[in-house]
This record gives sequence, C-alpha cells and structure tokens, in this order.
Amino acid sequence: MIAIDRPPVGKLTESGLWSAVNGFDLYVDRLFEPLRGRSSVDGTAKVVTRLGDHGWIWTAIAVWRCRRSGPARRRAVRSLGLAGVSSTLVNAGSKQLVDRQRPDASGLGISPSGVAVRAPTTSSFPSGHTLAAFCSATALSRPDDRTGNALLYSTACLIGLSRIHLRAHHASDVAGGMVIGTALGLLVRRIR
Repeated sequence: MIAIDRPPVGKLTESGLWSAVNGFDLYVDRLFEPLRGRSSVDGTAKVVTRLGDHGWIWTAIAVWRCRRSGPARRRAVRSLGLAGVSSTLVNAGSKQLVDRQRPDASGLGISPSGVAVRAPTTSSFPSGHTLAAFCSATALSRPDDRTGNALLYSTACLIGLSRIHLRAHHASDVAGGMVIGTALGLLVRRIR
C-alpha cells in the first residue's frame, strides 16, 4: 500500500493540503486494488500505457486527421508538433520543480505476462503520459467532430487510469497531468 506518513513532495513541506492529497491517493489506490492481478485488466493497462509512450497513439491520430489535404491537415500537423514539444518541456520542468516520489510498486500484484512496461525513472508529479495525452487530445480536438473528440478524450482518460493501475503514478499525479495538459492544449489551439 501507499505510505502516507511523509510528504509526497520532496521539496515541499508537510501540511494539511499534503495530508489530503495523500488521503486521496490512498483512497483511489484502494479502488484499483481489486482489479490488479486480473490478467485481462493488467494486460489492457499495459497496452494502453505503451500506446502513450513517446506519443505513438497521438501520432497515429494526427496521421488519421491528415488523411485529406488542406487547412485541417496543416492544423493537425502543427497541433501535434506544438503539443509534443510543449508537453515535453512543461513535464520536464514540473517534475524537476516538484520532485515527488513515485508510489511504492514493490508489492504490486500485476500479472507478469503480456506487454512489458518501461520502469519510470523520473519524479512522479505530474504524470507525463497523462499530461501529454490531455495536451494532445485538446490540441487535436475539433469543434465539428464530437465523436472524434470523445475518442480523443476517452483515450487520454484510459492512459491516465492505466498509470494509476500500474502504480506508476499517484492519482493526484494523474489529476495534475490532466489539468496541466488540458490547459497547455488550449494554449496550443490558440497559437497553432
């Protein structure tokens, strides 16, 4: 289980806020616990997480959006490029600033078979996969495509949930990635 006896953020001090964040993280982790160890759920979480690696899924979606020439193609290419660069820079800066420890995954009961998942090496906040997912989903969304937008945001949500399931991130890391990524995606949409 997640230890809650110390502040989750290395460079910030313990306070009532961090106690509430720890409580939230522990609560959400306990909700995921009954699902862990089920090979179908674990395998799906691994595949979804891997699709979020290095923006593979967002590149595939942008290619789909680029299938017809014209302004929509140029917008999709610019959106993907700006989302990729900006989310990488903001994520790296945020992780260095906050320096939060990752959840303890040593006793994690995930099925060992299936897709291999990279072991995280950076600090935990924010979830980079989630930040990039929501930035890309927001940047690639279009006002005239409700179905496509629903698929974009559903994919982004699944990536965030997979990070919690695999205990690569605390739930608050994922929530932070959602907020930061969406805000960044809105900025990308204004400047593309």
